[in-house]
Amino acid sequence: QVQLVESGGGLVQAGGSLRLSCAASGRTFSNYAMGWFRQAPGKERAFVAAFSRNGITTYYTDSVKGRFTISRDNAKNTVYLQMNSLKPEDTAVYYCAASRYTNNYSYRSEYDYWGQGTQVTVSS
Repeated sequence: QVQLVESGGGLVQAGGSLRLSCAASGRTFSNYAMGWFRQAPGKERAFVAAFSRNGITTYYTDSVKGRFTISRDNAKNTVYLQMNSLKPEDTAVYYCAASRYTNNYSYRSEYDYWGQGTQVTVSS
């Protein structure tokens, strides 16, 4: 069992930055794929970024490439999402997720464990 707790959300003006953190406990997560998803009001939960299970390869949805960076600190069992040049359309609840086996990192159904989410609001 893996427990995930997100933090770092908040209200920021367009063009600003936030760093989200996801602390994992319960299992060593170094061999897990770790992903970030987001859900805007009235929309489905969508893929944002992920780390492969070997922790080497990163993946991003097109709309955040060049603005968001996913990173991980295995010693702290924590994964981060640095978000720069934020836009109002980035407003959503952001969720951290973990998967022991997936190679399909953008599919939310592939993830076994989810955090409770953290709200990010970008004002124009």
